[in-house]
Amino acid sequence: MRRLETSPYRKASAAANSLYRSGGGMNRGMGIPRRRRVLVVAILSILVFWSFARVVDLSQLGQTVSFFLFSPEFAGRYGHPGESLSHDGGVDILQFIDPLIGTANGGHVFPGASLPYGMAKPVADTLSPAENAAGYVSDSNPVLGFSHMHDSGTGGNPSMGQFPIFVHPGCPNDDFSQCTYSGYERPTKRVPGSTSASPGYFSINLTNSVRAEMTATQHVALYRFTFPGTDKVKLMDDEDVEKGKSNEPVRYSPLVLVDLADLAGSRSEGGIRVDIVEGGVPRIAGRGDYAPSFGFGRYSAYFCADFKGAEVRKSGTFTNKDVNETVKFLDGPGYGSEGAWIHFQRPVDDEILVRVGLSFISIQQACDNAATEVPDFDFKRVEKAARDVWREKLGGAIQVDAEGVSEELQTTFWSGLYRTMLSPQNYTGENPLWNSSEPYYDSFYCIWDSFRAQHPLLTILDPKAQTEMVRALIDIYRFEGKLPDCRMSFCKGFSQGGSNADIVLVDAFLKSLGRSPSNAVNWTTAYEAVISDAEIEPDNWGLHGRGNLASWHEKGYIPYNDDNPNQNGTGPASRTISRGVEYAYDDFCISLLAIKLRRPVNEILKYARRGSNWRNYWNPHSRDIFVQNDQEILQSNFEGFMQPRTPDGKFKHQNPRTCSPIENMHSCYYDTGLDTYEGSPWLYSFFVPQDMATLISLMNGRERFASRLNFFHESGISYLGNEQGFLPTFQFHYAGRPALSSYWAHRYIPSQFNASVNGIPGNDDCAMGAFSAFVAMGFFPVAGQDVYLVTPPFFREVKLRVRDAKGRNTNKWAVVRTRNFDAGFLDTTTGEQWVQKWEVKKEEEEQVLSWKTEDAWGEYEKEFPKGDPHPEDGKEKEVEDADTTLDVKKTGEKEEDDEGHGEKRRIFPQYQEEKQQQEKPKPNQSNRSENGEIKEVPRKKAGNGKIYIQRAWLNGRPYTKNWITHEFFLKGGLLELEVGEEESDWGTREEDLPPSYPTDHLRDETKI
Repeated sequence: MRRLETSPYRKASAAANSLYRSGGGMNRGMGIPRRRRVLVVAILSILVFWSFARVVDLSQLGQTVSFFLFSPEFAGRYGHPGESLSHDGGVDILQFIDPLIGTANGGHVFPGASLPYGMAKPVADTLSPAENAAGYVSDSNPVLGFSHMHDSGTGGNPSMGQFPIFVHPGCPNDDFSQCTYSGYERPTKRVPGSTSASPGYFSINLTNSVRAEMTATQHVALYRFTFPGTDKVKLMDDEDVEKGKSNEPVRYSPLVLVDLADLAGSRSEGGIRVDIVEGGVPRIAGRGDYAPSFGFGRYSAYFCADFKGAEVRKSGTFTNKDVNETVKFLDGPGYGSEGAWIHFQRPVDDEILVRVGLSFISIQQACDNAATEVPDFDFKRVEKAARDVWREKLGGAIQVDAEGVSEELQTTFWSGLYRTMLSPQNYTGENPLWNSSEPYYDSFYCIWDSFRAQHPLLTILDPKAQTEMVRALIDIYRFEGKLPDCRMSFCKGFSQGGSNADIVLVDAFLKSLGRSPSNAVNWTTAYEAVISDAEIEPDNWGLHGRGNLASWHEKGYIPYNDDNPNQNGTGPASRTISRGVEYAYDDFCISLLAIKLRRPVNEILKYARRGSNWRNYWNPHSRDIFVQNDQEILQSNFEGFMQPRTPDGKFKHQNPRTCSPIENMHSCYYDTGLDTYEGSPWLYSFFVPQDMATLISLMNGRERFASRLNFFHESGISYLGNEQGFLPTFQFHYAGRPALSSYWAHRYIPSQFNASVNGIPGNDDCAMGAFSAFVAMGFFPVAGQDVYLVTPPFFREVKLRVRDAKGRNTNKWAVVRTRNFDAGFLDTTTGEQWVQKWEVKKEEEEQVLSWKTEDAWGEYEKEFPKGDPHPEDGKEKEVEDADTTLDVKKTGEKEEDDEGHGEKRRIFPQYQEEKQQQEKPKPNQSNRSENGEIKEVPRKKAGNGKIYIQRAWLNGRPYTKNWITHEFFLKGGLLELEVGEEESDWGTREEDLPPSYPTDHLRDETKI
């Protein structure tokens, strides 16, 4: 991203700082005459002092009294760089949202115009194979066209992108037949550096003299194509002209075409018509049938495009290269490029507006949507309305005091929040499959990704929308018989793990969603749905529900090569570990819902006990054996991992590191034959959020657990590019080491989450931004439980709006405030940026890793004991703009080094803030003794900044637990965290740890 002196970030910071110095409206009256207000304040101050003097540190009493007297609302707007709300008269937070983050190197983020959860999503589609899942990619590939519907952040094939528009400023020899029409011939280069994106807006310039701008309403994409206004225009840059061909300017007379193709080329049939409708408006309308990008089935889509700004010269249709002026209508089977076109006179104001109504019901409904939502073709009005919606959706829900926090980090934070509201998409009123009064959301893509962070975040920030999503999931169950794990374009997506919609529903109930009569959830049907997942195996459990249930119920695990004659359905015979630990957690969550709904005790016990089935995968003798340098077999000192089992109960071996960035990273996708999905047994051995106490015991206690988890992060086995890696960042809390959770959170941000176009470590899934937002706010959810793990925020203060039962704003806030806040630490370590080569050698019976690096200082070598596999600080390459970031390798990617010495690996993506300077790297302190035994991870000392909680207060009272509940966000309050440079004893006692639920405590039915 280019940094200019006129950067809106810099303008926003300056304006906000000015507002802060001027008071920012903090002294607005409370509606009480001044003298009487003084008397009231004095009396209340005495009462508060008397009530809290015995329990509150007197040195901190002033802040506490201020909170209880005036509430966080009275504190007013923040006036520090980057924070405040334009609808409150402060700095516009939208200036800190960059939709282009994550549009390179696999992020697959949609950067175009959209409303929150909007159906219409116009953007420029680029010819970027394997990367253009969301249409646009920040690379140098040409533009295919401008299409109107996309998903954001997905893997799999490109999603939707049908009915692309393409604009020629004129045709050679002013002959419409000599323009290019097919998707193979028409791609045109973009002008470097011309792309601009902000909430509700996207624009780009093409080298054919066309500038394209777009904005959106819920069901309508609105385009504005502008032209130079000269009599002649060139169709490309001279430097792009092929040898021997001419680039003579052509007459300025735009031709606009609409293609029925989609991005994946999945169309099987369709139809299109071009004509003049009432009022003399040129119109192209049509339909097509397509395949989903990561699922099974077909769906139909419809569009209605109206044009304004120029008179029509000619019109017609085309099929690939064949162009026809007399045929105005096409219909029937087809594939490839097929569509309609209009050749215009020179536009009066050198612009053509195109309004594209969209629908999944009919062409007529698409036209009605267009006429209803954009009756006036007013581009500025629609763009402003979109920005206002985003401003209220985000700024009305959260405020931060960002004094001293860099523009990059603020942009990372707000942009992450923005991306969490791109999908699921609200298709209410557009469902062609069944009639229902319930909301309908689509693009749950996929819940396996989103249940861990995105849905819990929406529960706090937008409980109304999250409740509607829960209702939509339940309605899908009513009409299709199962809750989805993945769903897009009205089709069933592939299930990646457990039936994790169960967790979304339970999480919603525990956090009091769906209690308002106007947005009520039918919890009886919800319970019926999760029980169906737990008990009834569908015919194809690769698309929804669970598989191998006969063995799951009888044996308590999913066997490798399950041969149980009682199984009912079919699906991929793989992923037995990852599915098993997720099934166990699904069942545990069902037991929580059963308790809350006062179900029979035997029912509660059944699912609680199945929640302990993860133990059937635990092989205490499984060893972490690996091959170094393709020749030497080594073993770490960690034993005990989740492992597959055969039908007769014997353990089968899968290398604990397989499917991690350092061992066969890409061997565990949906078509894998292995026993884990997109992660290693190392990773899945930590997925026991229902009973971390027992897991820690199996891993030989808190010290060994912390050492093992620390090694998991340090060794490169951890991968934040998939969402299962989120929770292990914070699981040190369960071992009484919350400081280590804070340490790793600050290591991963901004090293892997930042404001560059490749600023996320994997597919966004609308979940990566939820992770970075939670980290920045200072708490992280344990989805499916009423638990948030607390770490220091990245801001001096974070305020979250309390919503009422109907999801409406109140004047209450949940405030997380940091004492002794020091933003300086945020500009320190951002991860290693140099090439690392690992060698192993034996030295006095101790295995030692030798690390080599070549950089500006030349080659040098440092040695450190195994278990500390990369240095703590490092020199980093500065990213100046999008072009310099495209070759960056994400975690686990491999490339040949400059001298052909085989693979080299970057542990983190290349990124750094502009002013950062790094010293020579230093090795980590060893956590092994001389005899190779694992020792306790050393307590963190000064040197990493003030990132460790020393003390805490909740609503003025000392608070020692390292976790909070959702009540804080439902009722509001003040959580104050005093931070320092050294690890403290805060949150380390047994009674301060997050809850665990061993099944033993449920064996006595009197305890239910």
